[in-house]
Amino acid sequence: MAKEDVSHDLSSLLSSGERDFLIRNNGDQVRVSNLVGKIVGFYFSGSWCGPCRNFTPLLVEVYEQLSSKGDFEVVFISSDRDDESFNTYFSEMPWLAIPFSDTETRQRLKEVFEVTGIPNLVIFDTNGKVSCDDGVSTVMEHGVDGYPFNLDRLNFLKEQEENAKKNQTISSILVSSSRDYVISNDGKKIPVLDLEGKLVGLYFSIHAICCEFTPKLVELYKTLKEKGENFEVVLISLDYDEEDFKESFETMPWLALPFKDKICKKLVRYFELRTIPNLVIIGQDGKTLNPNVAELIEEHGVEAYPFTPKKLDELAAIEKAKLESQTLESVLVNGENDFVIDKSGSKVPVSELVGKNILLYFSAQWCSPCRAFLPKLIEAYHTIKGKDNAFEVIFISSDSDQSTFDEFYSEMPWLALPFGDGRKQILSRKFKIEGIPAAVAIGPSGRTITKEARMHLTAYGADAFPFTEEHLKQLEEELEEKAKGWPEKVKHELHTEHELIRTKRSAYGCDGCGETGYRWSFHCKQCDFDLHPKCALKVDEDTGSEKGTEGRICDGDVCRRA
Repeated sequence: MAKEDVSHDLSSLLSSGERDFLIRNNGDQVRVSNLVGKIVGFYFSGSWCGPCRNFTPLLVEVYEQLSSKGDFEVVFISSDRDDESFNTYFSEMPWLAIPFSDTETRQRLKEVFEVTGIPNLVIFDTNGKVSCDDGVSTVMEHGVDGYPFNLDRLNFLKEQEENAKKNQTISSILVSSSRDYVISNDGKKIPVLDLEGKLVGLYFSIHAICCEFTPKLVELYKTLKEKGENFEVVLISLDYDEEDFKESFETMPWLALPFKDKICKKLVRYFELRTIPNLVIIGQDGKTLNPNVAELIEEHGVEAYPFTPKKLDELAAIEKAKLESQTLESVLVNGENDFVIDKSGSKVPVSELVGKNILLYFSAQWCSPCRAFLPKLIEAYHTIKGKDNAFEVIFISSDSDQSTFDEFYSEMPWLALPFGDGRKQILSRKFKIEGIPAAVAIGPSGRTITKEARMHLTAYGADAFPFTEEHLKQLEEELEEKAKGWPEKVKHELHTEHELIRTKRSAYGCDGCGETGYRWSFHCKQCDFDLHPKCALKVDEDTGSEKGTEGRICDGDVCRRA
């Protein structure tokens, strides 16, 4: 909301010494004085900006709905780089603009209102006070309902939404003022009332992202229908392109909201979506039963139905029992696939690995962080093997073809799953691998020790082995003790603007060496700048002493190249 409670003279803000008018896209001139007493939005935007191109049609729709009131206006303040781009973009806008030729006024307004990114919409009330300095989010969330875009109105809408959640029904969620139906993929309109009393899954989807999950949901849906269960799914597509919506919906046996229905974006906010795919379950009483069961369906399929707290407790107990009885064979063997391969391509039975410490290494050549992490893992591998030969790494590839897999694997000294092996997907799902590189440590008993082995190897190198909680706690305590000997503040040649403060950080990218750092950083909050202790102090974390000082000059807190 508004950063300041002062009245602005819009005439002086929008005029220049030689100009007291604004323009429409047909060339008409409108005096700035005509804005006095109106609610006015300053719209900072540019044709080259993708988010702007997406937001502008929404603002046009809101503007046209409010135009009949006669007290709302928008002024386009362009960030375009040439007159032709400005004219083409402005032709899509029904409101006013500062002439593109008046560069000085446009730049001055960006500075006055501290515009650092676009799209940006600053809204003034009838007295010239800023009533909303985040108009883009407000319009996206509330559309025309947000009018007149002041704090009182937004608080009212928030209270209204909270009351709606308390009295939620499937109709209150899905029905709008212009529509009381959902659609099937053959074009039929199905009354929302037909969904009352059913268990309903609201499937928030983007075709390109959810193409792997959708078939699993289709399988579950058909199985439940064959059993006669009172279950329905409604697609809430978040696709930008209607062809993507059609291509996706034609594969689905359930219902949907019409493409780009106004309620779609409101529901994203209403259910506070954070991930896609997302399947919100609405109970037979119309209340939200579970905010997202997509992961449960991934792991348990139809066994997750009917997604009640009791069922979730049952699944958790089953999962706990599985973890406690987990063996290396239960992790790595699937049907006839009971082996991994070595560097020669020969099969190594999983049974020969039982009783060893195993690291499952999820990686791919196309992934630059994977390539950066590989030398560290190779170094740690040889060090650990030198101390304990009952240790092995298994490469699990996300490469796109056999030749790329072969090329990347040729750099590695350990074992691997064969390229294209179906166990890769099973393991990724089992250990919830959301990004690579990732490393999962399996102990000699076959139980999972940690899914964060990559982080521990980055932080401690080979010393992280055997990755147990007790061992890692000891390493952290030792590092805490060493950190006490480091200065609280340092100056550094790589960041001369401010002093760097010794700070505890979960994870960061070192701006010195480019590597990921954990635990401790010398950090500048103002600039979001980090240096790993070894880069900031040239300290060997194992010994606590200076290292690599050859060719460098150290003067007090500052070390620089000679």
